Amino acid sequence: MGSYWALAPHKSAEFELALTQVTGLLQKLGQAGRHAVAEDLLRLIGARVPLAQCAIFSYEGGGRPRIVAIGDRARTAALPAISQDYVARFYPLDGSVAAMQAELAAALRAPRARPRILLHRQRPHDISHSEYRRVCYELPQVAERLAILALYEGERWLSVNLYRGTEHGPFDDAAVSVVEAFAPLVVQSVRLHYASRSLDDDLAELMLARLQRRCPNLTKRDRDVARGLLSGHSTDHIADHMGIERSSAQTYLKRLYRKLGVSGQRALFGLLTGPEPAD
Repeated sequence: MGSYWALAPHKSAEFELALTQVTGLLQKLGQAGRHAVAEDLLRLIGARVPLAQCAIFSYEGGGRPRIVAIGDRARTAALPAISQDYVARFYPLDGSVAAMQAELAAALRAPRARPRILLHRQRPHDISHSEYRRVCYELPQVAERLAILALYEGERWLSVNLYRGTEHGPFDDAAVSVVEAFAPLVVQSVRLHYASRSLDDDLAELMLARLQRRCPNLTKRDRDVARGLLSGHSTDHIADHMGIERSSAQTYLKRLYRKLGVSGQRALFGLLTGPEPAD
């Protein structure tokens, strides 16, 4: 399971951040690509503590977590697949999930208590499940993960996971102190990013529902392509998400436009934001 603890109130940093660094991070929240926040946190914290990867998840209602963002310092191209495996297969085995459940139970017993920021550390030898250990730690050569956990709106957890590669070794006391000092900024940044992206996702789902009402004969491939377009993703991103070649994604996109009788993305948005036809 590893170990976890609550961040001490008013934890002070022993270093200063340039205003331009913080401003640069905040300006991108919700505006840049989905994964920008994880990549920026890697750069910001990684300037003081060597890090290999960053993966951010949200947990709500006891179901599967949702991937919020991932960042990778070019050590492996497998992080998207590893994150999907974690969400689909391994998250119940994660020690941080047990830590969140214990903290939530305590918060429900004392509802007036202010939610705390937790930190949870987990090394490969803390994991008894061999496949979880192999896929998420041994294959990507992870020496240790330090997770920053925070309850959001009293109903969901946000988990920011910082990974050290075997070339870095586990987090020492000095590295843990740096992450603790960054934790409040990390939590607030990810909360803002998550809120903004959730609004975008909700809007995309509303428009997709409208699209399905107008054209009920769309295939699953059609809907997947449409969801990517309505979420503002590029053709390359849609292809990666669907696990197909870019040329195939372009073919599906052209087929979708033909079915809908529109000439392109702008016309698609115009169709879905205009008044619905009367029955």
